[in-house]
Amino acid sequence: MPDLGYVVAALVISGAITVALRAVPFAVLKPLRESKLVLALGLWMPVGILGILAASTWVGTFSGAAGIDWTTAAHAAFAAAVTVAVHLWCGRRTLLSIGLGTLTFVLLVNLL
Repeated sequence: MPDLGYVVAALVISGAITVALRAVPFAVLKPLRESKLVLALGLWMPVGILGILAASTWVGTFSGAAGIDWTTAAHAAFAAAVTVAVHLWCGRRTLLSIGLGTLTFVLLVNLL
Protein backbone atom coordinates (compact mmCIF):
# COMPACT_ATOMS: atom_id res chain seq x y z
CA MET A 1 0.00 0.00 0.00
CA PRO A 2 1.37 3.45 -0.91
CA ASP A 3 2.43 5.83 1.80
CA LEU A 4 -0.26 8.32 2.91
CA GLY A 5 2.01 11.27 2.05
CA TYR A 6 2.45 9.95 -1.47
CA VAL A 7 -1.33 9.64 -1.98
CA VAL A 8 -1.97 13.14 -0.59
CA ALA A 9 0.76 14.62 -2.80
CA ALA A 10 -0.67 12.90 -5.87
CA LEU A 11 -4.17 14.18 -5.08
CA VAL A 12 -2.94 17.74 -4.48
CA ILE A 13 -0.92 17.76 -7.70
CA SER A 14 -3.73 16.30 -9.79
CA GLY A 15 -6.22 18.72 -8.24
CA ALA A 16 -3.96 21.70 -8.97
CA ILE A 17 -3.49 20.59 -12.58
CA THR A 18 -7.24 20.12 -13.02
CA VAL A 19 -8.05 23.58 -11.63
CA ALA A 20 -5.29 25.17 -13.75
CA LEU A 21 -6.50 23.49 -16.94
CA ARG A 22 -10.05 24.64 -16.30
CA ALA A 23 -8.94 28.22 -15.55
CA VAL A 24 -6.60 28.70 -18.54
CA PRO A 25 -9.36 29.13 -21.17
CA PHE A 26 -10.94 31.92 -19.15
CA ALA A 27 -7.57 33.62 -18.66
CA VAL A 28 -6.81 33.71 -22.40
CA LEU A 29 -10.35 34.44 -23.59
CA LYS A 30 -10.06 38.24 -23.74
CA PRO A 31 -6.80 38.35 -25.75
CA LEU A 32 -8.21 35.76 -28.16
CA ARG A 33 -11.34 37.83 -28.83
CA GLU A 34 -9.17 40.71 -30.01
CA SER A 35 -6.80 38.53 -32.05
CA LYS A 36 -6.76 39.11 -35.80
CA LEU A 37 -5.85 35.46 -36.35
CA VAL A 38 -8.89 34.22 -34.44
CA LEU A 39 -11.13 36.65 -36.33
CA ALA A 40 -9.73 35.42 -39.64
CA LEU A 41 -10.18 31.80 -38.59
CA GLY A 42 -13.77 32.54 -37.58
CA LEU A 43 -14.37 33.96 -41.04
CA TRP A 44 -12.66 31.26 -43.11
CA MET A 45 -13.23 28.06 -41.11
CA PRO A 46 -16.93 27.71 -42.02
CA VAL A 47 -16.03 28.03 -45.69
CA GLY A 48 -13.27 25.44 -45.27
CA ILE A 49 -15.54 23.03 -43.42
CA LEU A 50 -18.20 23.29 -46.12
CA GLY A 51 -15.51 22.81 -48.78
CA ILE A 52 -14.27 19.65 -47.07
CA LEU A 53 -17.84 18.38 -46.76
CA ALA A 54 -18.46 19.06 -50.45
CA ALA A 55 -15.18 17.40 -51.47
CA SER A 56 -15.81 14.31 -49.37
CA THR A 57 -19.35 14.05 -50.73
CA TRP A 58 -18.04 14.45 -54.27
CA VAL A 59 -15.37 11.76 -53.83
CA GLY A 60 -17.77 9.41 -52.06
CA THR A 61 -20.42 9.87 -54.71
CA PHE A 62 -18.33 9.73 -57.88
CA SER A 63 -15.57 7.27 -57.01
CA GLY A 64 -17.58 4.08 -57.46
CA ALA A 65 -15.99 1.34 -59.54
CA ALA A 66 -19.15 0.88 -61.60
CA GLY A 67 -19.31 4.55 -62.60
CA ILE A 68 -21.55 7.34 -61.49
CA ASP A 69 -24.63 6.49 -59.45
CA TRP A 70 -26.96 9.24 -60.61
CA THR A 71 -29.45 8.66 -57.82
CA THR A 72 -26.78 9.20 -55.17
CA ALA A 73 -25.47 12.18 -57.13
CA ALA A 74 -28.95 13.71 -57.08
CA HIS A 75 -29.21 13.06 -53.35
CA ALA A 76 -25.82 14.71 -52.83
CA ALA A 77 -26.81 17.73 -54.91
CA PHE A 78 -30.06 18.12 -52.97
CA ALA A 79 -28.25 17.76 -49.64
CA ALA A 80 -25.69 20.36 -50.73
CA ALA A 81 -28.53 22.72 -51.65
CA VAL A 82 -30.11 22.13 -48.23
CA THR A 83 -26.76 22.88 -46.57
CA VAL A 84 -26.34 26.14 -48.47
CA ALA A 85 -29.96 27.20 -47.92
CA VAL A 86 -29.89 26.50 -44.18
CA HIS A 87 -26.52 28.24 -43.88
CA LEU A 88 -27.83 31.40 -45.52
CA TRP A 89 -31.34 31.30 -44.05
CA CYS A 90 -30.39 30.59 -40.41
CA GLY A 91 -27.76 33.28 -40.01
CA ARG A 92 -24.67 31.34 -41.06
CA ARG A 93 -24.80 28.78 -38.27
CA THR A 94 -22.23 26.35 -39.53
CA LEU A 95 -22.96 23.38 -37.29
CA LEU A 96 -26.68 23.62 -37.99
CA SER A 97 -26.24 23.83 -41.76
CA ILE A 98 -23.65 21.02 -41.92
CA GLY A 99 -25.69 18.86 -39.58
CA LEU A 100 -28.95 19.29 -41.52
CA GLY A 101 -27.21 18.83 -44.87
CA THR A 102 -25.52 15.65 -43.70
CA LEU A 103 -28.75 14.38 -42.14
CA THR A 104 -30.59 15.10 -45.40
CA PHE A 105 -28.02 13.15 -47.41
CA VAL A 106 -28.00 10.19 -45.02
CA LEU A 107 -31.80 10.03 -44.96
CA LEU A 108 -32.10 10.28 -48.73
CA VAL A 109 -29.49 7.60 -49.36
CA ASN A 110 -30.87 5.19 -46.77
CA LEU A 111 -34.61 5.72 -47.20
CA LEU A 112 -34.98 6.17 -50.97
